[in-house]
Amino acid sequence: MQLLEIECLGKTLRLEGSMAGWQQLFWDNQCVSQIDANADSNFEHKFLLQNEQGELHVKLNGSLQWQPFDLQFKLLINDELVEENTLNEKDIEQRDVSQNKKQPFKFSFVGMAGLGLKLLKSAKIVKVLFAAGSLAAYSWLFSIEFAIALILCLVFHEYGHIKAMKYFGLKTKGIYLIPFVGGLALSDDKINTRWQDVVISIMGPFFGLILSVAALIGYWITDIEILAGIAVFNALLNLFNLLPVLPLDGGHVLKSIAFSINSRIGLVACILGAALGIYLSYQFGLALLGFLLAIGCVEIFFEYKRRHLSQLLPLNRYAQIVSGVWYVLTVGGLSAIIWLVGQTDNGALSLPLKILNS
Repeated sequence: MQLLEIECLGKTLRLEGSMAGWQQLFWDNQCVSQIDANADSNFEHKFLLQNEQGELHVKLNGSLQWQPFDLQFKLLINDELVEENTLNEKDIEQRDVSQNKKQPFKFSFVGMAGLGLKLLKSAKIVKVLFAAGSLAAYSWLFSIEFAIALILCLVFHEYGHIKAMKYFGLKTKGIYLIPFVGGLALSDDKINTRWQDVVISIMGPFFGLILSVAALIGYWITDIEILAGIAVFNALLNLFNLLPVLPLDGGHVLKSIAFSINSRIGLVACILGAALGIYLSYQFGLALLGFLLAIGCVEIFFEYKRRHLSQLLPLNRYAQIVSGVWYVLTVGGLSAIIWLVGQTDNGALSLPLKILNS
């Protein structure tokens, strides 16, 4: 990931590295120094420049700690201090993501289709059309009452994502309801850290949990079955969203945790946690949930080896624990709602539990 970018002598000096320990220093997009993986937090890069002033000896040194992130550096030219600073996770989080260089235009039907989709996304009328299409589709499949309730659940879920994006200061495009697919919360900005990815991803299902709890309490107070239906089907919708399979929200959360682990103890703890979740799913008769959890964990494990290629700042140990506990509590809460409502004699309300028991 990009650690540092400095304007120097009219050029850009950029430092990139990974949690594995390697670092590369670029001068105007040309690699001028490289450090192989090592356990030392201190680093030093040197290179020689030639310009009208003669030879310039450039030196960038300092120390780097990943968890929690702390970068201290000094830039010297001919042994004279040019810049000195310290960066932490907040600085990385608030950094604008640099855009890649534009590629020469090449015509392709896939590219034109993508361009058309982007144009559609920018039109506000599309939101209304997609929402109307979703309402019509779900009404045709089920009923108008169920369609309205489902769209309410989808909007509430996506609003959780939007709320998290705004918390981090990201520009949002709003919520799009896609017939037979669900919903999308879109942003104009890119994220810089794994913590942003975790919070934005889990806030959708967490808002879904809040809605299910509120609907279930309303059902206990009023005995109106439609509230119980909203509680249990919304819980099922958000529970499947938390499966550790990309691009689902759960896949983003657990991938961020796994990609931030930098010790064998952390890796063992992650594997044991996944095994415990699968075991508990089968113990409570949620066979389908346990199976999907297992498949998702295998997928993330195979991607784990690619973690050092990530451009996102990893979670520190505290954030790893918070993310894991938040994920487990959200999954547990949604599962508990499905189990509680599934104990009723109403066949429709017990359907989500039967699905998970299959």
